[in-house]
Amino acid sequence: MKPEAAVGKFRCESAFERELHARGFRAVAGVDEVGRGALFGPVFAGAVILSPDRPIRGLNDSKQLEPERREVLAGRIRERAVAWAVAAVDAATIDQINIYHASRLAMRMAVSQLAPQPDFVLIDAVPLDLAIPQRPLIKGDARCHAIAAASILAKVTRDACMRVWDGVFPEYGLASHKGYSTPEHQEALAAHGPTPLHRLSFEPVRAHSRFPVTVDSQLALFDTAGVS
Repeated sequence: MKPEAAVGKFRCESAFERELHARGFRAVAGVDEVGRGALFGPVFAGAVILSPDRPIRGLNDSKQLEPERREVLAGRIRERAVAWAVAAVDAATIDQINIYHASRLAMRMAVSQLAPQPDFVLIDAVPLDLAIPQRPLIKGDARCHAIAAASILAKVTRDACMRVWDGVFPEYGLASHKGYSTPEHQEALAAHGPTPLHRLSFEPVRAHSRFPVTVDSQLALFDTAGVS
């Protein structure tokens, strides 16, 4: 199905899940990715099947929540959800297949890890290559509880990884900007060049590489790898 047209102001609720449950679907999953626009590290995706019998108040787009609130909600999601999973696709694969396809791959991986498997998937914006009925929703993480829950889990997991990598690469300030293109990050790239975990196919990174390569020659390094 094609993504729905964008509308004005959204309210995050469980109306989509209730509609699908009324139609006979029993395991409705929400799926979302985070880190698509970052210059560093993997893109992460979450997939969640919420329980209609154990609702979680306050679910919303992870970008609209304070970090402390995200952490609290992530704990409740892990405790109350029927199933949840988080998957990641690394920077080398992003450079190989591009960030759009890497994001879709991460989301498919997250869905594949759910047990039980969903019988319907609600996705933030983009359709996935899945043999499961699905509905892409524009701004889904701001409209749908299940997608918002997936967004929260992916965001909390990715931020935790950034704090770990900040200890490995302290000169880049990853704990503060989470790998996105901020002035601090740009200055660190200019001073130190990219790390092995930066995305060389992203122009702000490639511009500061000490061993410049074209995108085509970079992809040729990985031309034997397959992508499902």
